[in-house]
Amino acid sequence: MPIHDAPRLITVDEFSIGQRLDNYLVKQLKGVPKSHIYRIIRKGEVRVNKGRKKADYRLISEDIIRIPPIRTSTTVAVKPSDNLLETLNNSILFEDKGLLIINKPHGMAVHGGSGVTIGIIEALKSQYKEPIELVHRLDRATSGCLILAKKRSVLKALHEQLFNHQLEKRYIALVKNSWSKKRHTVDAPIYQNSRNSVIDSKGKESLSHFHPLKNFQIDDYSASLVDVVIETGRTHQIRVHAKYAEHPLAQDNKYGDPNFDKLMKKKGLNRLFLHAKAITFTNPMTNEIQKISAPLPDDLEKFLAKL
Repeated sequence: MPIHDAPRLITVDEFSIGQRLDNYLVKQLKGVPKSHIYRIIRKGEVRVNKGRKKADYRLISEDIIRIPPIRTSTTVAVKPSDNLLETLNNSILFEDKGLLIINKPHGMAVHGGSGVTIGIIEALKSQYKEPIELVHRLDRATSGCLILAKKRSVLKALHEQLFNHQLEKRYIALVKNSWSKKRHTVDAPIYQNSRNSVIDSKGKESLSHFHPLKNFQIDDYSASLVDVVIETGRTHQIRVHAKYAEHPLAQDNKYGDPNFDKLMKKKGLNRLFLHAKAITFTNPMTNEIQKISAPLPDDLEKFLAKL
């Protein structure tokens, strides 16, 4: 582990306002045990505006934090490739002073970790002078609308819209088995264990609405193209709810039907058929209702055309 030979002085940015001091230091001092972080706070080695603060102190704008010399993780910042940056720049659907919305490519992680060297958020942070943070997440295998905030006030406002079900996220998916052409609501709590997400009474409230658009007969299987609106945002929610309704998503290697997926691959589908096609929200910068749409990727369009 490398050690910083001199104290560091960090000025709190707007996305860190309101965070507890201990939680802020955990993010800054990757690889340092929490017990050690609490120790240097108690001993007064960490200073805020030259004074001692307790672990539960809430940061305010322009606070200057002194962090003593300390061993940190050996993680080295990785510079995003030119190809990655070009892909992200070409994926921008909307941008203003407070928001950035991109059409996330399939297979791209929103953040680094778990074997991923660099994700979308790390790549974008390297390009923007101002802080930028994810408003929500998309699975690595899912493509489509992804919102990022460039102001803390915007991040907070959009999180409130998500909490109050005022931000609509609409998806399109291909599922196994034909579905009658009416809206089907799945209201089943989702619990996330160490391996995946499951339907369980001890889980969190989860609500998804599936509206079939078109049915297909594919050899010995039937399938439905469905429009999906979710009112909650649990991990793998659509995929788990679809499986629970006995309509697993096509090419879902975690919750899908292996035999159905084998046929889908034979027909030319090489990815999870799940795309975040539109978001509707009130733009905090203008206070106007806004809808942003992400066109269906070419590979999914071409696959549907062959059915």
